[in-house]
Amino acid sequence: MTLKYCSFPETLPNPNALGAIVALHGWGANCDDLISLAPLVGLHNYQWICPEAPFDHQMPNGKMWYDLQSLDEAGLAKSCELLTQFLEDLPALTGIPLEKTFLLGFSQGAAMTLDVGLVFPFAGLIALSGYLHISEDELQELSNMQLPPILIAHGTLDQVVPIDMARNTLNIFQNLGITVEYEEYEMSHEIRPETCDRIQKFILEHQG
Repeated sequence: MTLKYCSFPETLPNPNALGAIVALHGWGANCDDLISLAPLVGLHNYQWICPEAPFDHQMPNGKMWYDLQSLDEAGLAKSCELLTQFLEDLPALTGIPLEKTFLLGFSQGAAMTLDVGLVFPFAGLIALSGYLHISEDELQELSNMQLPPILIAHGTLDQVVPIDMARNTLNIFQNLGITVEYEEYEMSHEIRPETCDRIQKFILEHQG
């Protein structure tokens, strides 16, 4: 079993790309969902890759990384395994090294970003409106490693993933001595233009 994906531009590998952005969609969306971010972020010389979660959601054409309505530990483990394999194979697909690749996620995709992405030599991790489901003990084991730069952005009016979950994630990272760039916006569970501007700034500051 391998993950389906969408890409922009569609032709791969892309010899003209300076880097890559891998975007993980949220619960009930699919691989088409975050492709629309590409023109809003505005980094036209970056290759976008959007893997699709492996499990069907009740929404038409919707997918999920694991079932949020149950303690779906088996589903989470399977998605982590499949996503890890996808990311290991990514340079062969894109022609771009992981050191020039950013992993971005929204909501459930942000949780997957923070779960799987920390062990890879990415240029950076971007968690939008997300939460942390990797345990603090697991993070403690990783804290001595050279971790990628991390950006967390969240809406103070978010009623799907409350802002306290982002603040708690920030506190856990800070307590372990892990540096995180953190932004709050007066918005709900969404991605606003100002968020896209912050993503662009983060990528330009950390591109290899």
